[in-house]
Amino acid sequence: MYGLNTFTPPKSRPWYLLFLKEMTSGFALLLWFAGIASFVAFFTEHKNEDVRFVLFACHKNFSRFLFLFHSHHHHYYYQAYLGGALIFTVVMTGLFSYYQQMSSSKVFKSFKQMTPQYAFVLRNGRKQEILAEQLVVGDIVYCNAGDRIPADIRIIHSDGMKIDNSSITGESKPLLRTIERCDDDNQSYLEASNLAFFSTNCTDGNGIGIIIATGDNTVIGDLASIVSNIGEQTTPIAREISSFVNIITIISLLSGALFFGLTIYFGQSIFNAFILMIGITVGNVPEGLLPALTVVLTVAAKRMAAKKCMVKHLEAVETLGSTSVICTDKTGTLTQNRMTVEHLWFGGDSYLNRGEMFCLDEEENEHIKQRLDWLSLKRCAMLCSRAEFLDDNPIIKNRKTLGDASETAIMKFLEESIGPVEQYRQLYPKLAEKPFNSTTKYQYSIHRKNNPNTGLFSSHFLVMKGAPERILERCKWRVNDEGKTFPIDNRFITMFEDVYRDYGSHGERVLAFCDREFTNEEFDEYYQFDGKNLDEIIELNNLRFLGLISMIDPPRPDVPNAVSLCRQAGIRVVMITGDHPITAQAIAKMCGIISIEHRGTSIASLRSTTSIINNQRSIVVPGNELEEMPDDDLRQVLESYGEIVFARTSPKQKLRVVEQFQALGEIVAVTGDGVNDSLALKKADIGIAMGITGSEVSKQAADMILLDDNFATIVIGIEEGRRIFDNLKKTISYILAGNVTTIYPFILYAVLGIPLAISTPTALLIALGTDMVPAISLAYEKSENDIMNIGPRNAKKDRMVDGRLLQRAYLTIGIMISSAAFFSYFITMWYHGYDPLMLIYSQHRWNDPNDTFPIRELYTNNHINTTLNERMTIQIEAQSAYFTGIIVMQWMDVIVCKTRRVSIFRHGMSNWVLNFSIIFETLIAAAFIYTPALNHVMQTHPIDWRCIVWTLPFMFMLFFYEEFRKWIIRKFPSSFFGKELLA
Repeated sequence: MYGLNTFTPPKSRPWYLLFLKEMTSGFALLLWFAGIASFVAFFTEHKNEDVRFVLFACHKNFSRFLFLFHSHHHHYYYQAYLGGALIFTVVMTGLFSYYQQMSSSKVFKSFKQMTPQYAFVLRNGRKQEILAEQLVVGDIVYCNAGDRIPADIRIIHSDGMKIDNSSITGESKPLLRTIERCDDDNQSYLEASNLAFFSTNCTDGNGIGIIIATGDNTVIGDLASIVSNIGEQTTPIAREISSFVNIITIISLLSGALFFGLTIYFGQSIFNAFILMIGITVGNVPEGLLPALTVVLTVAAKRMAAKKCMVKHLEAVETLGSTSVICTDKTGTLTQNRMTVEHLWFGGDSYLNRGEMFCLDEEENEHIKQRLDWLSLKRCAMLCSRAEFLDDNPIIKNRKTLGDASETAIMKFLEESIGPVEQYRQLYPKLAEKPFNSTTKYQYSIHRKNNPNTGLFSSHFLVMKGAPERILERCKWRVNDEGKTFPIDNRFITMFEDVYRDYGSHGERVLAFCDREFTNEEFDEYYQFDGKNLDEIIELNNLRFLGLISMIDPPRPDVPNAVSLCRQAGIRVVMITGDHPITAQAIAKMCGIISIEHRGTSIASLRSTTSIINNQRSIVVPGNELEEMPDDDLRQVLESYGEIVFARTSPKQKLRVVEQFQALGEIVAVTGDGVNDSLALKKADIGIAMGITGSEVSKQAADMILLDDNFATIVIGIEEGRRIFDNLKKTISYILAGNVTTIYPFILYAVLGIPLAISTPTALLIALGTDMVPAISLAYEKSENDIMNIGPRNAKKDRMVDGRLLQRAYLTIGIMISSAAFFSYFITMWYHGYDPLMLIYSQHRWNDPNDTFPIRELYTNNHINTTLNERMTIQIEAQSAYFTGIIVMQWMDVIVCKTRRVSIFRHGMSNWVLNFSIIFETLIAAAFIYTPALNHVMQTHPIDWRCIVWTLPFMFMLFFYEEFRKWIIRKFPSSFFGKELLA
């Protein structure tokens, strides 16, 4: 009737518009300009019969045109042929880019399906978890702090439930929700206190509501069309690539115009000047770069997804690679989030839980179970909890639950040792509740107690749990084993602190419990707690202390190694937790955040900050001391300590730590799972939310979501981010080095008048054919083995395309490749009787149909006259030799591009995509050189095999040069040459 609880997606652009965009973006416009200019030049310079010949031939049979082109003075129709080749290039590049964009889009759509929103709903008399999109009008849903409201709902129960309505009304302060009816006719429904709207966030408390609208019928659904019209933000990677495209385009146009002018100045014809301008312009354009980069990023995104890391924004991966500080939570991220009850302390006695209730004999256990102090603690632990069982699995530890790890551990312990928790809770109905939050660090609930004999109302009482120090400060009384109440004295406080410290030193999380009985004068039977601010009507003092329950949540097995890898990579791992400093210190040592050998850990007062800094290397900073610390002192602590743990912190303090790290120039990654973490997640350079335990609010604020909630996945992401950055640089370097080899022939043509060593079709073949697959194969290259042994890159200085990369591509590798190709070119010319010195300033005679330009016979030194067609055939063969020289050198270029620092002997040749690409490149080149039909299409000619042999020394020279360069980088990384040679 109502359909799925989803928005109707906005109309997507038609495929032909997306395709058109690909053919008119990046370098495409430059190629369109060159192609159209070629046709314009042809139609303006040639006779009408030539134009009719071309149009007629193309109309009747394009292959017939190619044959005529090569058999009837094809240089006359060169502009038309060039224009057709350039436009064909634009169309094919557009098709490839369009396909890759569609593939990339599918990847990121699949990411959204990895973290669907769920909702708890009452169906068939049971609380169930279902997909939010399956909700319908009339469903009763449960909302807790940190949840996103799954539809428009009418509140029917509220326990201090507050909603962030800022996305709809602009009201930044969370608003209390009540069940009270709105009787003001002039009040907007958006301001009604008994309504909560889809996509807003529950920031505090909890509530129950009945769905009144779903999907497009919600308030936010009415705004969806407006939102869909907002343009997407350009990512940093896209901006950097766009900037690079603009720079190359400007260089292409300016250099083309410059050499056009120089050619005219040196007295060559406008035709020759035009050919040179088009060649220089096209030669500067790395036509295959953008499609190759698209593939690199798509492959990286798929790899991240396979490693349980969902990237909401692609640039987040690259940012993660430059992270220098990780501020991480403890529970669930560093630890397994599988808490079990370890110790209980009540009546002055401590008990260890090991399956049997108190690790005592059966008779002693039964005696303890009858103690009134235990019964009071048991009642408080059972009732002051929001955890619930979602199934009836007979194996209690395997039951699915709703609730945080601590409450779940206590509930399962009580279910196993006492009996059904839910039945016990029904004896004491919950009337109101104040949920736990990281600021107050406690929670409480109010319950009704009936007379066991009559079943009539007896009184109300409060049960409360939280951080032990927060609970103790509100208690004036304690209870003994007979249920008698005594004032809390110094002796008891000392015992409490000793036990608390002992539990915490073993990495146990400790909760304290207390209660209070209300008189009927305070709250009678008919008092309505629902919808009221409990903190205003209840004085949280004069409470009765009941005891402690500790839980152990061991670190994940792979976390110590992950922290060690971060330390090797120059990344500091800082724990920011709400746990007690002693517990935080113990877990930090287990995880390796605080090294065992560092004995200088301090939990002392930081009022004498300087003296502590001078004597310590690692430190635990409690939240109360952090609150009093000025920003300057905090920054001094952050700079001076290598290992830091912040304990008992609030969300605002977590945000402050992040801000101060950023003020020091650090790139900060922050993990978070709660609604209160959203500020720090947004402020961080990269926010990382938990996919399993994370609230919807934290997931919305984050840039990345860990689908397995595992800290080790962050380290994998950092390595992947560095790998992506390295592979992007490798891809760009490889493409530019091959690209520049198509420019140098035009420069020699303009400066020395040497006949062109490369034709435009073969230049395009290099950019879009032979170089494309090897460039894409670098996306699959594994990380270099030292990638996690070097410090984070400086995102402001170490750019993807910098001067060192351009110098290596254009002036070092590019010149080596061009030298080998020119050697093949001149050797071929020499075989046909043209000495290299004869070719200097020979362009006028070479293209003159009336000049016989004699060649010198190789062995007799006799001079033989030549025709223009014979010279064109010789030039095409020499151009084919130049093209082959580039291919041979690019074999080695793609191999040396596999690493930026590590020797290829150590790195290996395990990238089979790259290995295949070399074979593919070779087969493509051979097909165009030795296939007669393709010879006509691409202006190529079979060459002598000796041309390839002459290229091999250059290839090995390139290899040894690169190995020497990388050796200097590894041996002297901090030296001038070590830094300048790293590209």
